[in-house]
Amino acid sequence: MSADQRHETGMAVRREVLGEAHVARAEANKTPFDADFQRFITETAWGSLWSRPHFTRRERSLVTIALLAGLGREEELALHFRAIRNTGASEEDVREVLLHVAVYAGVPAANSAIRLAKKVFAEEKEG
Repeated sequence: MSADQRHETGMAVRREVLGEAHVARAEANKTPFDADFQRFITETAWGSLWSRPHFTRRERSLVTIALLAGLGREEELALHFRAIRNTGASEEDVREVLLHVAVYAGVPAANSAIRLAKKVFAEEKEG
């Protein structure tokens, strides 16, 4: 697959997972400073990794949430908590993943992620 094809595939997958509104905002906020980075993550994360067939979107979503929680990357984590509505993952799935984070990445990381998940999920319910 060419870089242009990976980018095209990546944009489609990114829209499916994160939602059209998020991708539109990201594209609108793109500048010459971060344009290369945006293309890189679209091609690699979305066009190469998220488009692989072995994991389902739900499984890939949960792995991503676990990694982001363990690393304490709250901004990206909140984005992926919101994305579960598009990936087939549930709040119950996230709860189980965060219990694993507590054991394997540490209670403070899981505690922060749980606090953030509660906030994001409450905001989603408020609409």
